[in-house]
Amino acid sequence: MARDEQLKERWELLVKKLSNQFADGETLDLDAIIYLIGVQELGQLNRTFKKDQKLDLMHIAICKLLMPYGYYELDFVDNDGWPHYKTLEALPHLKAGEQSVLMKEAIVSYFLETEYII
Repeated sequence: MARDEQLKERWELLVKKLSNQFADGETLDLDAIIYLIGVQELGQLNRTFKKDQKLDLMHIAICKLLMPYGYYELDFVDNDGWPHYKTLEALPHLKAGEQSVLMKEAIVSYFLETEYII
């Protein structure tokens, strides 16, 4: 199976599984999944977040997702339990479609590692 086809199938499986678990079957978009990863990485699951905190959670997720690609590394965790990352390499300039593919690939890898999908 071609790599792109495998990514597409895994992505669809992941979206369906997450949507059923967290959105009563309504389809989650890429941003919603990134947000969920941020909440998971923070580990403070049973609380509500302000708008700016939600953006911070998405930033946490993006950093975590792009760590294996060599763009970020964990710098420290502050007293409130929020991880902080430092940039190791600037992100390349990608077209919107290329950004989307990179993030989907990173998200699928993340959920394969955690064995949420196989």
